[in-house]
Amino acid sequence: MSKTNNFVFWGLYIVAWLIFVGLSIEAGGLIVNFFFSLYNPEFVQNLYQKLDLTEMYGSRLAFFGTYSFILTISILKACLFYIVIRLMHAMDLSKPFSTFVARQILQISYYTFSIGLLSYIARQFAKNLMHHDFVTDNLNQFWADSQAFILMGAVIYIIATIFKKGVDIQNENDLTV
Repeated sequence: MSKTNNFVFWGLYIVAWLIFVGLSIEAGGLIVNFFFSLYNPEFVQNLYQKLDLTEMYGSRLAFFGTYSFILTISILKACLFYIVIRLMHAMDLSKPFSTFVARQILQISYYTFSIGLLSYIARQFAKNLMHHDFVTDNLNQFWADSQAFILMGAVIYIIATIFKKGVDIQNENDLTV
């Protein structure tokens, strides 16, 4: 592998770490917001992203349902990038077709598709809440990209299938030599 490719790979590894740290901070901030909104709702406007859902607190289903979607999606995004980091850390670029890499890419596709599907369901849940006179406009940032995640999950699944076939061919070639 050339030095340029190695440099780009390690640059992307650093970017993946930065994204993971950012997503972890976001998930942690949202968890803190959730607990503060339960125990000290007046303080929520001073916290991370000022995510104040106290208007929904009258309807427990709306409040806990919305927060469950927000927290689950943000935690899944952080987990997704943790898997990417594990993949990049353990992958041998001179022999990339391994069982570990194929399994990690398949797991990335599952997480990506799950994020997209949950985001889509959450968006529909928020639209339903709007029919019951709840204001959900400030929540669109958490699930605005649901279709992109679903499509990306499908593409990554195809890549994972190709990698699995590559592993099978490589193992077969190793046995015949």
